[in-house]
Amino acid sequence: MATRSMPTERQKRIGAELRKMRLAAGVTTEHAAGLLGIDRPRIANMESGVRPISSDRIRTLAANYACTDDHYVDALAAMASGRERGWWEKHRGTLSAGLLDIAELEWHAQRVRTVQVMHAPGLLQTEDYARAVFSAVLPALTRLEVELRVAHRMDRQQVFARSEPLPYVAYVHESALLMRFGGAEVTRRQLQHLCAESERSTIDVRVVPLDADGFPGAGHALLYADGATPRLDTVQLDSAHGPEFTHAEAQLAKYRAHLEWAERAALRSAASRDLIHKTARTL
Repeated sequence: MATRSMPTERQKRIGAELRKMRLAAGVTTEHAAGLLGIDRPRIANMESGVRPISSDRIRTLAANYACTDDHYVDALAAMASGRERGWWEKHRGTLSAGLLDIAELEWHAQRVRTVQVMHAPGLLQTEDYARAVFSAVLPALTRLEVELRVAHRMDRQQVFARSEPLPYVAYVHESALLMRFGGAEVTRRQLQHLCAESERSTIDVRVVPLDADGFPGAGHALLYADGATPRLDTVQLDSAHGPEFTHAEAQLAKYRAHLEWAERAALRSAASRDLIHKTARTL
């Protein structure tokens, strides 16, 4: 199989899991290469995501690494076998790889939970609101760059239109409802859209009120994507230089605790809609 010059986050994740398995088993790259009948550098390339690996080879390595978690191995093998081109590939070359990685992460997730404190969740944004959000970044984007990002953000919402819609939970701090991206009218329509989308059976929007007794990670947005097994969960964090991804167990545990805190602090779904409607009327 040919090597890749720029592996995606999903491809790098497969390799990272193989390396984690190998190290846990105390197996050297030389021994792993011998199991597959290949040279040692190819093992290193597989573990970095640069070189693809077949699902059969994953099962061979897992068996020799004495990995007994069959569900985990099956999920990892399925990740390796899924090589179809996703819709996000049409944006490759015009948007950063990180934005495409977010779309791929959402598409394959079993569930997505997000915490937003400054603006409405990306997957629930209207076109005008998204355009205003992308117009408020530094360094400033050109008009074309803004429109490319808006188109990509709208395309990401396909996860709700497919035959099995993505289960989605959004914890939104009340402060985000008050931020007027695009002005009062654009924000009002955004809040109305947020309420309408939250009526779907697979979408739950929960507002953390301003009078909540503290909230972790103030000003910090996060996306938590459930994998086919908890060992394959992924966290995506926003930063000024682009999206960051983490799947270290200590980090996953920290952000799971963050989401549990948000769950306790947030209003119930119906009360959240009432608050969003009330806020929209005051704009």
